Amino acid sequence: MVYNIFKKHKLNSQHAKISAEALINAELVGAHGHGLSRLKMYCERIKKRLINPKPNIKIKKISSSISHVDADNSIGFVAADISIKTAIKNAKKTGIGLVATKNSNHYGLSGYYAEKAVKKNLVVMIFTNAPPAVAPFGAIKSLFGTNPICFGTPTNYKAPFILDTSISKINRGKIRFAEINNKKLPKGVALDKFGKPTTDAKKALKGVQLPIGDFRGSGLAWMVDILSGVLTGANHGGKVKDPFDDFTGPQNVGHLFFVFKPNLFVKDYNDRIKKNVKLIKKLPKIKNIKEILYPGENKFKRFKINSKKKIKIPKNILKSIKELTFD
Repeated sequence: MVYNIFKKHKLNSQHAKISAEALINAELVGAHGHGLSRLKMYCERIKKRLINPKPNIKIKKISSSISHVDADNSIGFVAADISIKTAIKNAKKTGIGLVATKNSNHYGLSGYYAEKAVKKNLVVMIFTNAPPAVAPFGAIKSLFGTNPICFGTPTNYKAPFILDTSISKINRGKIRFAEINNKKLPKGVALDKFGKPTTDAKKALKGVQLPIGDFRGSGLAWMVDILSGVLTGANHGGKVKDPFDDFTGPQNVGHLFFVFKPNLFVKDYNDRIKKNVKLIKKLPKIKNIKEILYPGENKFKRFKINSKKKIKIPKNILKSIKELTFD
């Protein structure tokens, strides 16, 4: 159904398949704020010609290891898919693959693309910027996005190590999901437009999200804005447009993909990483903790479980999907 909706909105078969698979994956790993709840938004932006359904994506080869992708305002899933595959290809040839991407859009979960590299036995780091949501430390105006930081590595265990985290205490997608489903936010994650703490999702979206670690989180957001915005040629400094609320033009999101072989410096990386994980898992545990999990392990388990059952879709989101199918 999702594939057909994207096809109906003029994406070709390959691009519709890439986009549908990314959205369904988000649902299967339990990241509902990045899943089907965003489908209507993508389609609206395509209708308003703010996402180009027929992009002429250009890959500029800078060296055997480095490439620059101009996504031509394509849907973010496609831009990211091409970019990570280019980075993987470069890394397999030379040991290192570095790809900068401009003129893209929101691409969903960074960890989804990191996993593609890890499956090829590569280590990966991914950065992408986002619309203003977090105020720089000391300011009262939102400027940085929730700007996720992502790192992935093979582990020699069943699940890959995938750390995919926004620099805010809660990601934007969860706030959007809470707003759509009339749910309260946890305390201490957001302020309203007057700078007062709020658990109201609507007020939080108009206010400020709080960064992890105070000035440290703000600094990390700034770092990601530089790496994925300033460096790539994409929008930065608060100029990335909100895909839900700002229809004045394309987002021009930037991404940076850094992929490399794990055996660049040591020949026994796979043994060393397995030993590293094993050592940490054997540490004494605090009360009520049965197992120490590494990043990505929980999502891997959720994916395995959810892949065997039907996806539960909230009524309001199901309604919007049906509207997109039959309008």
